[in-house]
Amino acid sequence: MNVIKMRLKRFPSSCRQLALLITPYHKLTEKLCRMQQRLEMRLVESVGFPCAIVRLTEGDEVTVHSVEALNEVLGKGPDTSALRQKVEADFALHQARWDAAAEQTGYNAALMAEREAGNRTKDLLAALSTTPATTLGGVAGKLDALLREGETWEECSEFPWPQIRSALGDLMHIARQTTPG
Repeated sequence: MNVIKMRLKRFPSSCRQLALLITPYHKLTEKLCRMQQRLEMRLVESVGFPCAIVRLTEGDEVTVHSVEALNEVLGKGPDTSALRQKVEADFALHQARWDAAAEQTGYNAALMAEREAGNRTKDLLAALSTTPATTLGGVAGKLDALLREGETWEECSEFPWPQIRSALGDLMHIARQTTPG
């Protein structure tokens, strides 16, 4: 993609400029995502995902990860009220440990930063999609940004990524032929 970025610089266009602005936010989002994932793994290893164990009357145990899941397991009848309250209290205690550790380790800050960078990228992509391209470089910038943001992995062979890469290559070929020097 660096070769394409270098070629795009030859074609001034507001679309091209927007496409080039997306790159640092895309990279920042990926970096913050990896950091957040590392911190989350540490949280899981040290505290575990918030959950509580429900001991059913039949002797079975069920692990629930939300109050909604608890209500699905026990229902909301009066006969399970005492058990539900105990499990809700256990879950709340575990959630409080998770929340405190998440704050202490910087997980919450990393998650927020990742979301903000991702939102900025989405805003730039939205602006790019509504900005008319006035040059081949602008069209190429739009396609390049689409590839970087949408492709699951580089050189993905699933539709429509090979077709978009091909169209981008065609545009770059046409631009080279029509641009002097």
